[in-house]
Amino acid sequence: MKNPLSISICTEIKELIEINLNLIIELRSKKTLKADGSYVSEGDLLCESLIKGFLKKKYPKIWLVSEESPIDNVENIKKDEVLILDPIDGTENFVSGLMEWGMAICYYKNGQHIESMLALPELRKYLKTGDKIETIQSRICGISSSLTKEDILKLKPGFEYRIIGCCVYNMLNVVNGSFNSFENPKGAYIWDIIPGLNLALENGLNVVVNNKKYNGELLSPNDKYTFKITRN
Repeated sequence: MKNPLSISICTEIKELIEINLNLIIELRSKKTLKADGSYVSEGDLLCESLIKGFLKKKYPKIWLVSEESPIDNVENIKKDEVLILDPIDGTENFVSGLMEWGMAICYYKNGQHIESMLALPELRKYLKTGDKIETIQSRICGISSSLTKEDILKLKPGFEYRIIGCCVYNMLNVVNGSFNSFENPKGAYIWDIIPGLNLALENGLNVVVNNKKYNGELLSPNDKYTFKITRN
């Protein structure tokens, strides 16, 4: 579906993050443990705050569904215009000083996907709806860092597997061909995956969610979804 905005909202958010990137990186050491045992950093919260302020000022009709504001997600997902956000994906990488962390953004209007972006700001890599990419041939299979040892032992032999700890990084790499496939058989929330799922569809990849072909539909923020993206 064509973006109804005169300017790409993903492009505007990219510029906003680039302007504030140094400040975001400076906050990587300020972290707190969440109830599920994962970290949230002051960098995560700043990213979300910047985008909340941006939407309130310029696009007040677009409602935010974000990992770090779960109390509002159930109601906001029902609105006509929704921006789904993971302010920092791969927070464990981020607070550990690794550059493989990202931001995931997805805009829906009236239940239809409009545009998405996968951003790796510290690596200076971005992929958004409408971008033209040159694909790479690879035999590497990306897998989620949520897998246990027992899960890993169940993987099919004969492949080159990689665990990076950042869904955005993995999604970008499977779309551009650096990975032949990427899967998460344990399940992830929509802010982790829905931008990458839609960009994979746009670029002609096979996308399966919860063992069914995915066609770009808006998903509930309450549930986790297993998925697999393949190039052939």
